Amino acid sequence: MDGGGCLDQPLTRSGPVTAEEFGAQAPAPHRSRGGGDLWRGVDAAQTFTGRFAWTKVYPRRLARWRSRIMQLPPPGLGIAASILLLAATLGYGAVAGEHLPALIDWAKDVRDVAANGAGFRIAAISLTGPKEVSREEVLTVAGVTGRASLLFLDADAARTRLLANPWIADAAVLKLYPDRLQITITERQAFALWQKDGRVGVIASDGTVLEPFVERRYVGLPLVVGKGAERAAKDFLAVIDHYPDIRAQLRASILVAERRWNLRLANGIDVRLPETDVTTALDRLVQLDRDKKLLSRDVTMVDLRLPDRVTVRLSDAAAQARDEALAANRKKKKGGDA
Repeated sequence: MDGGGCLDQPLTRSGPVTAEEFGAQAPAPHRSRGGGDLWRGVDAAQTFTGRFAWTKVYPRRLARWRSRIMQLPPPGLGIAASILLLAATLGYGAVAGEHLPALIDWAKDVRDVAANGAGFRIAAISLTGPKEVSREEVLTVAGVTGRASLLFLDADAARTRLLANPWIADAAVLKLYPDRLQITITERQAFALWQKDGRVGVIASDGTVLEPFVERRYVGLPLVVGKGAERAAKDFLAVIDHYPDIRAQLRASILVAERRWNLRLANGIDVRLPETDVTTALDRLVQLDRDKKLLSRDVTMVDLRLPDRVTVRLSDAAAQARDEALAANRKKKKGGDA
C-alpha cells in the first residue's frame, strides 16, 4: 500500500502481470553463504532480462488484438447487405407482378436519354429497298423510335428482327456516328399461290409464305397444290414455261406424294405426268394436241406416266355417246348380215 492506505496496483487485470512488465526488479533469490560472485552474476542476468521482457509480452498481445480485429465484419458490409436485400426485394416484386418488361423498358429509356443528351440522337435515317413493307413497319421492327439513341442501338439484333419478316430476304443496318442510321432492305417477290389443306397463300420463289391470304392483285399468279409444292414449284414452273400453249391452259399444278406432278387444265382435263423425264411427256402431249386436237376433245384425263403408251379417259357424256355409237354399228352389221 501507499501512504494513503491504497493499493499501489489495481486488483483486477486482464492477465498475469509480472514484475518485469512494470519495470520492477524481481525478488532476489535466496542466497546461501559462500559463492557470492556466482549469485551476483545471476542477479545481473535477471535484471537485464527483466528490462527487455516487454519484447515477448507485447507481440503476443498484438497478435491477439489483430486476430480479434480480423474477425470483425469489413466496413460497409451492413450497407452493402441492405442494398442487396432491397434490390432482391424489388426484383422479386417486379417478376411476381409481371412488371419486369416495363422495368427493362424504363431502364432503356433512361439509358437512351443520357446518350441523346451526349450527342448520339438519331437525326437522319436513310432507308432504301422496301416496297411491300412500309417505312413505319421497318423502323418499328428495327427498334428505331423517337427516343432511341444511335449509341445503344444494336445493329445485329435489328437486322435479325427484320429478317423475321417473310417479305424481307436480306437487310443491312449501318450506324454512322454520331447521328446517322442507314438501313438497306432486299425484298422477296410474290411468285405463286400455294394451296394446302384447303388454304391458299402467296409464296416466294424459295417457298417462303409471304401472305396467308390472297389479295386481288395476286389472283393471276400460278397455283400449286400439295405438300412440298411450295419448294418444288420454282423448278417445275420453269419447265412449264417452255410450253406456252400448255401454260396458257394451265389452271393448277398438283404435286402427288411429293414425287410427281399432275396438271389441271382450264377445261377440266387432268394430265398425269411421270416422275422422271417430264419434258419428253410434255413433248408428246403437245404433239397429240397438234395432230389430234386431244386437249379440245371431250376427255377428262390424259395419262402420260408410261413411256410407251398414252391412256385417255372420256367424259361420261362422251363415253355414253361412244357406247351408243358402237351399239348402233353392231345393229347395223347384224341387219346387213341378215
